Amino acid sequence: AIGPSPATPAGGWESATVKIEPSGKITVMTGASPHGQGEETTFAQIVADELGVDIDDVVVLHGDTAVVQYGIGTFGSRGTAIGGTALYYALQELKGKVKKFGAMLLECDDVALAGGKCVDERTGKSVPFAQVAAASYRAMKLPPNTQPGLVATYFWEPPNFTFPFGAHVVITDVDRETGQVSIRRYVAVDDCGKIINPLIVAGQVHGGVAQGLGQALWEQAVYDENGQLLSGELTDYALPRAHMMPWIESSHTETPSPVNPLGVKGVGEAGTIGCSPAVVNSVVDALSHLGVRHIDMPLTPEKVWKLIQGARA
Repeated sequence: AIGPSPATPAGGWESATVKIEPSGKITVMTGASPHGQGEETTFAQIVADELGVDIDDVVVLHGDTAVVQYGIGTFGSRGTAIGGTALYYALQELKGKVKKFGAMLLECDDVALAGGKCVDERTGKSVPFAQVAAASYRAMKLPPNTQPGLVATYFWEPPNFTFPFGAHVVITDVDRETGQVSIRRYVAVDDCGKIINPLIVAGQVHGGVAQGLGQALWEQAVYDENGQLLSGELTDYALPRAHMMPWIESSHTETPSPVNPLGVKGVGEAGTIGCSPAVVNSVVDALSHLGVRHIDMPLTPEKVWKLIQGARA
Protein backbone atom coordinates (compact mmCIF):
# COMPACT_ATOMS: atom_id res chain seq x y z
CA ALA A 1 0.00 0.00 0.00
CA ILE A 2 1.47 3.32 -1.04
CA GLY A 3 -0.08 6.61 -0.01
CA PRO A 4 -0.08 9.55 2.37
CA SER A 5 -0.64 9.53 6.08
CA PRO A 6 -3.25 11.99 7.38
CA ALA A 7 -2.14 15.58 6.86
CA THR A 8 -1.53 17.50 10.06
CA PRO A 9 -4.42 20.01 10.22
CA ALA A 10 -3.65 23.60 9.36
CA GLY A 11 -6.67 24.85 11.29
CA GLY A 12 -5.84 25.02 14.99
CA TRP A 13 -3.19 26.83 16.99
CA GLU A 14 -1.11 25.50 19.86
CA SER A 15 0.69 27.13 22.78
CA ALA A 16 3.97 26.69 24.59
CA THR A 17 5.61 28.41 27.55
CA VAL A 18 9.25 27.91 28.48
CA LYS A 19 10.84 29.26 31.64
CA ILE A 20 14.29 29.25 33.24
CA GLU A 21 14.10 29.31 37.04
CA PRO A 22 16.68 31.00 39.28
CA SER A 23 17.69 27.46 40.26
CA GLY A 24 18.66 26.82 36.65
CA LYS A 25 15.77 24.38 36.06
CA ILE A 26 14.12 24.77 32.67
CA THR A 27 10.38 24.12 32.50
CA VAL A 28 8.27 23.65 29.39
CA MET A 29 4.50 24.00 29.68
CA THR A 30 2.73 22.79 26.57
CA GLY A 31 -0.93 22.78 25.59
CA ALA A 32 -0.31 19.75 23.36
CA SER A 33 -0.85 17.02 25.91
CA PRO A 34 0.77 13.74 24.80
CA HIS A 35 -0.71 10.39 25.73
CA GLY A 36 2.14 8.04 24.90
CA GLN A 37 3.72 9.58 21.81
CA GLY A 38 6.85 10.70 23.67
CA GLU A 39 6.70 14.51 23.35
CA GLU A 40 8.05 14.75 26.89
CA THR A 41 11.31 13.54 25.32
CA THR A 42 11.18 15.23 21.92
CA PHE A 43 10.21 18.62 23.40
CA ALA A 44 13.07 18.32 25.91
CA GLN A 45 15.39 17.58 22.98
CA ILE A 46 14.25 20.71 21.16
CA VAL A 47 14.97 22.80 24.28
CA ALA A 48 18.34 21.14 24.81
CA ASP A 49 19.37 21.83 21.21
CA GLU A 50 18.21 25.44 21.18
CA LEU A 51 19.56 26.47 24.60
CA GLY A 52 22.66 24.28 24.64
CA VAL A 53 21.74 22.49 27.87
CA ASP A 54 21.56 18.88 29.00
CA ILE A 55 18.25 17.16 28.26
CA ASP A 56 18.03 16.09 31.91
CA ASP A 57 17.81 19.76 32.93
CA VAL A 58 14.47 20.13 31.13
CA VAL A 59 11.06 19.32 32.64
CA VAL A 60 8.02 19.11 30.35
CA LEU A 61 4.61 19.73 31.95
CA HIS A 62 1.30 19.06 30.19
CA GLY A 63 -2.31 18.24 30.91
CA ASP A 64 -2.59 20.29 34.13
CA THR A 65 -4.81 23.25 33.28
CA ALA A 66 -4.05 24.81 36.67
CA VAL A 67 -0.48 25.55 35.57
CA VAL A 68 -0.26 25.00 31.81
CA GLN A 69 -1.20 27.58 29.21
CA TYR A 70 -4.41 26.53 27.44
CA GLY A 71 -3.99 24.56 24.23
CA ILE A 72 -6.07 22.50 21.82
CA GLY A 73 -4.37 19.16 22.51
CA THR A 74 -2.96 16.18 20.65
CA PHE A 75 -4.80 14.67 17.69
CA GLY A 76 -4.33 14.29 13.95
CA SER A 77 -0.57 13.72 14.29
CA ARG A 78 -0.16 17.38 15.26
CA GLY A 79 1.80 17.11 18.52
CA THR A 80 5.32 17.96 17.38
CA ALA A 81 4.40 19.60 14.06
CA ILE A 82 2.31 22.27 15.81
CA GLY A 83 3.05 22.03 19.55
CA GLY A 84 6.76 21.57 18.90
CA THR A 85 6.81 24.56 16.58
CA ALA A 86 5.08 26.74 19.18
CA LEU A 87 7.82 25.66 21.59
CA TYR A 88 10.51 26.47 19.02
CA TYR A 89 9.25 30.04 18.60
CA ALA A 90 8.92 30.49 22.37
CA LEU A 91 12.55 29.39 22.66
CA GLN A 92 13.65 32.01 20.13
CA GLU A 93 12.09 34.72 22.31
CA LEU A 94 13.62 33.23 25.44
CA LYS A 95 17.07 32.95 23.85
CA GLY A 96 16.96 36.65 22.98
CA LYS A 97 16.20 37.50 26.60
CA VAL A 98 18.89 35.19 27.97
CA LYS A 99 21.48 36.73 25.67
CA LYS A 100 20.52 40.27 26.70
CA PHE A 101 20.85 39.52 30.43
CA GLY A 102 23.99 37.44 29.88
CA ALA A 103 25.65 40.21 27.88
CA MET A 104 24.72 42.71 30.58
CA LEU A 105 26.31 40.58 33.32
CA LEU A 106 29.42 39.89 31.26
CA GLU A 107 29.60 43.51 30.08
CA CYS A 108 29.90 42.58 26.43
CA ASP A 109 27.93 43.11 23.24
CA ASP A 110 26.89 39.53 22.52
CA VAL A 111 27.10 36.02 23.99
CA ALA A 112 26.78 32.42 22.83
CA LEU A 113 24.73 29.79 24.65
CA ALA A 114 26.58 26.58 25.46
CA GLY A 115 26.65 24.09 28.32
CA GLY A 116 23.96 25.91 30.29
CA LYS A 117 25.99 29.13 30.23
CA CYS A 118 26.20 32.47 28.49
CA VAL A 119 29.69 32.70 27.01
CA ASP A 120 31.60 35.76 25.82
CA GLU A 121 33.43 34.14 22.92
CA ARG A 122 35.87 37.04 22.72
CA THR A 123 37.19 36.71 26.29
CA GLY A 124 36.03 33.18 27.21
CA LYS A 125 34.27 34.46 30.31
CA SER A 126 30.92 32.83 31.11
CA VAL A 127 27.98 33.01 33.49
CA PRO A 128 25.59 30.09 34.21
CA PHE A 129 21.92 30.28 33.33
CA ALA A 130 21.00 30.08 37.03
CA GLN A 131 22.89 33.31 37.70
CA VAL A 132 21.41 34.94 34.62
CA ALA A 133 17.91 33.91 35.70
CA ALA A 134 18.44 35.15 39.25
CA ALA A 135 19.56 38.53 37.93
CA SER A 136 16.57 38.70 35.59
CA TYR A 137 14.03 38.05 38.36
CA ARG A 138 15.69 40.37 40.89
CA ALA A 139 15.73 43.00 38.14
CA MET A 140 18.10 45.32 40.00
CA LYS A 141 19.27 46.27 36.52
CA LEU A 142 17.57 45.58 33.21
CA PRO A 143 18.85 45.59 29.64
CA PRO A 144 17.14 48.24 27.46
CA ASN A 145 13.57 47.38 26.43
CA THR A 146 13.57 44.13 28.43
CA GLN A 147 11.09 42.95 31.07
CA PRO A 148 12.16 41.00 34.18
CA GLY A 149 12.22 37.21 34.24
CA LEU A 150 13.26 34.49 31.80
CA VAL A 151 9.93 33.26 30.50
CA ALA A 152 8.36 33.27 27.04
CA THR A 153 4.97 32.14 25.71
CA TYR A 154 4.10 31.62 22.08
CA PHE A 155 0.89 30.71 20.24
CA TRP A 156 1.31 29.27 16.75
CA GLU A 157 -1.02 28.19 13.98
CA PRO A 158 0.43 26.64 10.81
CA PRO A 159 -0.15 28.36 7.48
CA ASN A 160 -0.68 25.08 5.65
CA PHE A 161 -0.79 21.29 6.02
CA THR A 162 2.12 18.92 6.39
CA PHE A 163 2.03 15.74 4.32
CA PRO A 164 3.82 12.63 5.56
CA PHE A 165 4.07 9.75 3.10
CA GLY A 166 5.37 6.21 2.92
CA ALA A 167 5.11 2.70 1.53
CA HIS A 168 4.27 -0.55 3.34
CA VAL A 169 4.89 -3.93 1.71
CA VAL A 170 3.52 -7.19 3.17
CA ILE A 171 4.09 -10.83 2.27
CA THR A 172 1.46 -13.21 3.64
CA ASP A 173 0.78 -16.95 3.71
CA VAL A 174 -2.79 -18.27 3.67
CA ASP A 175 -3.45 -21.79 4.98
CA ARG A 176 -5.90 -23.36 2.50
CA GLU A 177 -7.24 -25.84 5.07
CA THR A 178 -7.89 -23.39 7.93
CA GLY A 179 -8.03 -19.91 6.34
CA GLN A 180 -5.36 -18.71 8.77
CA VAL A 181 -3.36 -15.70 7.55
CA SER A 182 0.31 -15.49 8.56
CA ILE A 183 2.59 -12.50 8.03
CA ARG A 184 5.86 -13.72 6.52
CA ARG A 185 7.49 -10.31 6.04
CA TYR A 186 6.55 -6.71 6.81
CA VAL A 187 8.53 -3.77 5.39
CA ALA A 188 7.63 -0.13 6.14
CA VAL A 189 9.35 3.02 4.88
CA ASP A 190 7.86 6.30 6.09
CA ASP A 191 8.73 9.98 5.73
CA CYS A 192 7.76 12.28 8.59
CA GLY A 193 10.12 15.11 7.71
CA LYS A 194 13.01 15.89 10.03
CA ILE A 195 13.35 13.13 12.63
CA ILE A 196 14.01 14.43 16.15
CA ASN A 197 14.14 11.07 17.93
CA PRO A 198 14.59 7.97 15.70
CA LEU A 199 13.63 5.51 18.44
CA ILE A 200 10.34 7.27 19.18
CA VAL A 201 9.52 7.55 15.47
CA ALA A 202 10.15 3.82 14.99
CA GLY A 203 7.98 3.10 18.03
CA GLN A 204 5.16 5.22 16.63
CA VAL A 205 5.28 3.31 13.34
CA HIS A 206 5.41 -0.08 15.11
CA GLY A 207 2.46 0.84 17.29
CA GLY A 208 0.52 2.03 14.26
CA VAL A 209 1.28 -1.23 12.44
CA ALA A 210 -0.03 -3.18 15.44
CA GLN A 211 -3.26 -1.19 15.30
CA GLY A 212 -3.52 -1.68 11.54
CA LEU A 213 -2.98 -5.43 11.87
CA GLY A 214 -5.73 -5.56 14.47
CA GLN A 215 -8.16 -3.88 12.10
CA ALA A 216 -7.09 -6.01 9.14
CA LEU A 217 -7.08 -9.44 10.77
CA TRP A 218 -8.85 -9.68 14.13
CA GLU A 219 -10.78 -6.75 15.59
CA GLN A 220 -14.54 -6.50 15.10
CA ALA A 221 -17.75 -5.67 16.92
CA VAL A 222 -19.77 -8.91 17.14
CA TYR A 223 -23.52 -8.84 17.91
CA ASP A 224 -25.99 -11.64 18.56
CA GLU A 225 -29.35 -12.00 16.82
CA ASN A 226 -30.91 -9.62 19.37
CA GLY A 227 -28.40 -6.85 18.75
CA GLN A 228 -26.48 -7.50 21.97
CA LEU A 229 -22.78 -6.64 21.69
CA LEU A 230 -20.73 -9.79 22.39
CA SER A 231 -17.24 -8.32 22.03
CA GLY A 232 -17.58 -5.39 24.40
CA GLU A 233 -14.82 -6.38 26.82
CA LEU A 234 -11.11 -6.99 26.41
CA THR A 235 -11.68 -10.66 27.29
CA ASP A 236 -13.83 -10.99 24.15
CA TYR A 237 -12.43 -8.32 21.81
CA ALA A 238 -9.63 -9.69 19.61
CA LEU A 239 -6.85 -7.15 20.15
CA PRO A 240 -3.45 -8.18 18.73
CA ARG A 241 -1.11 -9.64 21.33
CA ALA A 242 2.69 -9.49 21.31
CA HIS A 243 3.07 -13.05 20.03
CA MET A 244 0.81 -12.23 17.05
CA MET A 245 3.04 -9.39 15.83
CA PRO A 246 5.47 -9.98 12.94
CA TRP A 247 8.99 -8.62 12.84
CA ILE A 248 8.70 -5.12 11.34
CA GLU A 249 11.48 -3.98 9.04
CA SER A 250 11.16 -0.21 9.26
CA SER A 251 13.15 2.59 7.70
CA HIS A 252 12.67 6.28 7.03
CA THR A 253 13.41 9.01 4.54
CA GLU A 254 13.62 12.67 5.57
CA THR A 255 11.91 15.31 3.46
CA PRO A 256 11.67 18.43 5.66
CA SER A 257 8.33 20.19 5.65
CA PRO A 258 8.45 23.82 4.45
CA VAL A 259 5.50 24.67 6.70
CA ASN A 260 7.42 24.91 9.99
CA PRO A 261 11.01 25.81 10.97
CA LEU A 262 11.66 22.36 12.47
CA GLY A 263 10.81 20.65 9.17
CA VAL A 264 8.77 18.03 11.05
CA LYS A 265 5.57 16.21 10.09
CA GLY A 266 3.26 13.87 12.00
CA VAL A 267 4.01 10.14 12.19
CA GLY A 268 1.61 8.73 14.76
CA GLU A 269 -0.88 7.39 12.22
CA ALA A 270 1.57 6.43 9.48
CA GLY A 271 1.77 2.76 10.48
CA THR A 272 -2.00 2.37 10.71
CA ILE A 273 -2.73 4.04 7.37
CA GLY A 274 -0.32 1.85 5.40
CA CYS A 275 -0.83 -1.43 7.25
CA SER A 276 -4.47 -2.41 6.80
CA PRO A 277 -4.71 -2.04 3.00
CA ALA A 278 -1.26 -3.61 2.53
CA VAL A 279 -2.28 -6.73 4.48
CA VAL A 280 -5.65 -7.04 2.73
CA ASN A 281 -4.09 -6.48 -0.70
CA SER A 282 -1.53 -9.20 0.00
CA VAL A 283 -4.18 -11.75 1.00
CA VAL A 284 -6.36 -10.84 -1.97
CA ASP A 285 -3.33 -11.34 -4.21
CA ALA A 286 -2.71 -14.75 -2.63
CA LEU A 287 -6.29 -15.77 -3.42
CA SER A 288 -6.57 -14.02 -6.78
CA HIS A 289 -6.18 -17.29 -8.71
CA LEU A 290 -9.46 -18.34 -7.07
CA GLY A 291 -11.22 -15.27 -8.43
CA VAL A 292 -11.09 -13.32 -5.15
CA ARG A 293 -10.92 -9.57 -5.74
CA HIS A 294 -12.09 -8.12 -2.41
CA ILE A 295 -12.40 -9.15 1.26
CA ASP A 296 -14.05 -7.09 3.98
CA MET A 297 -11.97 -6.60 7.14
CA PRO A 298 -11.25 -8.30 9.44
CA LEU A 299 -9.79 -11.24 7.53
CA THR A 300 -10.72 -13.87 10.12
CA PRO A 301 -9.79 -17.51 9.38
CA GLU A 302 -13.49 -18.41 9.09
CA LYS A 303 -14.13 -15.69 6.51
CA VAL A 304 -11.05 -16.59 4.45
CA TRP A 305 -11.81 -20.33 4.67
CA LYS A 306 -15.35 -19.78 3.40
CA LEU A 307 -14.01 -17.80 0.43
CA ILE A 308 -11.62 -20.64 -0.41
CA GLN A 309 -14.33 -23.27 -0.09
CA GLY A 310 -16.74 -21.23 -2.17
CA ALA A 311 -14.15 -20.86 -4.93
CA ARG A 312 -13.42 -24.57 -4.88
CA ALA A 313 -17.11 -25.40 -5.10
